[in-house]
Amino acid sequence: MLNIKLSLQPDTEQKLKAILNSGIDNERFAQSVINYQIQELQRGILNLRIELDEFEKKYQMSSELFYEQFSHGILNDEADFMVWSGLVELMRNNELHLWALQ
Repeated sequence: MLNIKLSLQPDTEQKLKAILNSGIDNERFAQSVINYQIQELQRGILNLRIELDEFEKKYQMSSELFYEQFSHGILNDEADFMVWSGLVELMRNNELHLWALQ
């Protein structure tokens, strides 16, 4: 059995206690929270993929190749490249979180 301690605002804590004390299956509740997070990560990854595709088309290179070159200082720090590198990092972060939940 897992004992989780959360820091919540009083109003949020009351609502969560009401849900958990209403007879809901705690396992089902926890799975629904996990499934929601998975869906949000998948949605975020899809949106990031759309944005990354735009940069890949514009600069005719994959995000992987771009990021490797950018992180080794081969490419300059122009605004597009800063945004693109941030999107690559967000994508990697989301993919890691998604992998951990599946």
